[in-house]
Parts: sequence; C-alpha cells; structure tokens
Amino acid sequence: MIQKYMRMDWILFLATIPLLAAGLISMRSFGADTDYYFNRQIFWIGFSVAVFFGFSFIDWRFLRKSEILVSFFFVINFLLVILLAMGKAVKGAASWFDLGLFSVEPVDPLKILIILILAKYFSRRHIEIANVRHIILPSLYVFIPTFLVFLQPDFGSAIIIFLILLGMMLVSGINKKHLIAICLILAVALASAWLFVFKPYQKARIMTFLDPMRDAKGAGYNALQSMIAVGSGQFFGKGIGFGTQSRLEFLPEHQTDFIFAAFAEEWGFVGALFIFLFYAIVIWRVLRNAALGQSNFESFYGIGVAIFLTAHFFVNIGMNIGLLPITGTTLPFLSYGGTHMLTVYTSLGILMGMRRYSRHTHRDDAETEFLGPK
Repeated sequence: MIQKYMRMDWILFLATIPLLAAGLISMRSFGADTDYYFNRQIFWIGFSVAVFFGFSFIDWRFLRKSEILVSFFFVINFLLVILLAMGKAVKGAASWFDLGLFSVEPVDPLKILIILILAKYFSRRHIEIANVRHIILPSLYVFIPTFLVFLQPDFGSAIIIFLILLGMMLVSGINKKHLIAICLILAVALASAWLFVFKPYQKARIMTFLDPMRDAKGAGYNALQSMIAVGSGQFFGKGIGFGTQSRLEFLPEHQTDFIFAAFAEEWGFVGALFIFLFYAIVIWRVLRNAALGQSNFESFYGIGVAIFLTAHFFVNIGMNIGLLPITGTTLPFLSYGGTHMLTVYTSLGILMGMRRYSRHTHRDDAETEFLGPK
C-alpha cells in the first residue's frame, strides 16, 4: 500500500489544494447567506478527493478495449436524449437530472468519455492522421453528443468539447489543409447557428460582448459587473470580505461562473497571479504524466485532460475579464458545483491509475525533479 501511495504524483495533487482553498475562502467571504454553497462544496471536495485516490489504484488498461468505450458512448448519448425531454432547466439550459438531494449534469462526465474515445482512436491512427477519414470519423464521434448538448442549449460545454477535439487533433499531427477546412466548416456552422439555432438571449450575450455598454442594465450587466469587480481589485485587492461587488450582490453567479472575478476583487492582481501559478503547475504535472504513459493511449489521454483543464481555465477567465462572451463555463477547483468537481478529480484519478504502470524515470532524474540539481 505504501508503494502505491509513493507512485502518486503528489506535486499534482498538492497543487490543487490552494485552488480549492481560494474558492472556499471566496465563498465564505460572501456572508452567512452563502453557507449553503460553502458547506455543500466542502462535501463535494471530500467526495471527489476520495474518488481521486480510489481511482488511482485501478488498472485502467481495460479502457483500451473499444467495446467498453462504445458501450459508455451509447449510454451517455441515451442520457443526453432523455435529458432533452426530462432535464431540469437551470439558467435557460435543460442540462440537469434532478435527483432530489442533488442534481447531476451528464455533460461533465461526457468530456472525460470524449477524451478517452479520442485517445483510443488517435493512439492507433495518429501516424495516418494525414488521411482525411481519420479527421472525419473522430469528428462524427464527437459531433453526435455535442449536437445534443447544443440543443439543451449549453453553448459553453459545446465549445469545451470542440476545443478538446481540436487540441487532440493538433497534437496527433493534423494536416494544415485539413485544419483550414475544419475552421471553414466551423465558420459556416456558427453562421448557420446564428441564423437558425441561437436563442435571443444567446445572441444578446455575443452582441453585448462586443459592446457591454449597449445594454448595461440587461444582457451586458453580467459582463460589466465582472469587469468592474476584477478592475476594482487593483494590485493587492480590497481584502477578504471587502469585495463589494459580490457581497452587495452586484456580481451575479459569484460562486460559480464569476468566482474568479469575486476572488480578484478581494485579492487583486497578486492573488490572480497566485491562482495562475498553481494552474500552471497542475497542467505541467498532467503533461509530465502524459509523457511517461506506457502507450500512446495513456499519453493521448493525459494530453486530453490537460486540454480539458486549460480550455475551462481560458474560457472562464476570458469571460470574467471581458475577452470572451459569457458562456456559463466553470473554473476548475474554484467554482461551486459537485458534478464538475467530481469530473475533474475523476479525470486526474484515472491519470494517476495510469501512472502506476507508466514508464519509470531514472532514479537520478526523479531525484532531480523533486529535490533539484545536486
């Protein structure tokens, strides 16, 4: 058992702790009326960490079997179809199954499944990626559930899934001509979505992203208040519990979508750099584990997890500081949400399970990595 714990990437796990603490401190500083979110977040963190350690002891090589991933693929798509008819609507999107004590959002575990399917596909065919059929087939695997997610409508999750697909294609060595073709197809798809799919509130979000002041009290309110919160933090922040935008309820969804804005208001630019540093460590360690994967499958999976976390990070921060439209994308480890927290630690737990049978580094290299050069 001790040897199993020694095989854990403790740098990766410990780097997530300050991020969890930052989210909890921000939630706690909102006032007594937010104890509901704080207490539930504590529970989900404990449960997710337990899953992380539990999954780290599993031999995940059985996932290399196509029939297992295909079975999961059909199950998740079936759930997404049921969700369209019976899902609980939250913030305009029917994305949740209401189970009484808590709700479940299937799109989060879907992201792990997409990573596993693409890792399986590209691990065998990345050498032949120049062949256009190896672009079309994985795109079809991703398109079906993404389309169902888009119908909810959950535009933010659809963007994350697309970024996972694009990132893993780029890593696998996609032909530049095929990449240009994909971008053109995406442009046509977005134009068609604007004309026939996007709801009025989604169009309003995009228009107010270009000019938040055009509807400062309506569609542009969230973006404007978020930018005010981030800017008012200045260099050192206002201090814990003195974030007026969140405490006075000017900043909406300050425990989920705009947790970074709430944190930046109280901790300032220095606090934001603190957050960025630990995210960089997490991504570095994920990529480090991917590089040591026993086979291409494990390596591609690790890269996919890194893309997943990076996409969530940049999309959320981008919408908090006004560089991207508001899409309802959460910030890993900080934002309130049980399903997403569980998904993130599940993805890392699977990676740790793969680490148990990964290629070993030389002892001198390992000592240098942990202790520094002699």
